[in-house]
Parts: sequence; C-alpha cells; structure tokens
Amino acid sequence: MDYLLVKLIHQSTVALSISLFTVRAIGVLSEARWAGWAGLRIAQHVNDTGLLLSAVTLATLSGMAPWNTLWLAVKIGGLLTYIALGTLVMRGKYPLAVRCLLLGCALLVFAFIVSVALSRSVTGYFG
Repeated sequence: MDYLLVKLIHQSTVALSISLFTVRAIGVLSEARWAGWAGLRIAQHVNDTGLLLSAVTLATLSGMAPWNTLWLAVKIGGLLTYIALGTLVMRGKYPLAVRCLLLGCALLVFAFIVSVALSRSVTGYFG
C-alpha cells in the first residue's frame, strides 16, 4: 500500500474524529437530543476504527513500533488519556462544570498528540 495514501487517510480520519467528538460533546453537554442519535455514535466509531487501522498500517509501513520509537509511545499514551477523558465527558456523572473542564482537557491532550505526531518529539510543540 502507498505510504502517502495511508497518511492522507490517517490525517483525514484524525480531522473527522476530532470534529465528531467535539460536536457530540457539545451536544451531550447541552443535553441536545440529537447527541444521543445512534447514527452519530456509529459514525464516530467507524471513523475511529479507520483511524486506528491507518495508524497501524503507517507504523508497519515505516517499521516503527512504540517500544523502539519513544515519540510514538508518547502519542499512544496521549491517545489513551484522550479516550479516558472523552469517556468521562460523554458518560460521566459529574456536574456540568466538571464535564466542561474535562472536555477542555481532552481537547488539549488531542492538540498535544497532534503536536507530537508533527514534531516527532516526545514534548511535541509544548516543550
């Protein structure tokens, strides 16, 4: 498979993923009925599956692995943190102010993940 094509797919699914997450989170926090629509949740999961598959394909094509590429390990750690924060935003039983703060933290972690990927540095552009 062509590396540049897979990279474009990965970048596109990243952009769609953060867009879907942000829209759904705003809907959930504002208690909009459409935020719980099954089609929206399914679209997000299908896109995130494509995102994960493209990420694994990129790593395979380039010969990188998290155990020998530190910035990739940091990126994966950031992804797990982002997922945990996103879950708390979407399903958490916390007060609205706390969930808004968690959303802000999730978006900051996402920005960190992107900066690590672009800079290929463990501190990204934050260091």
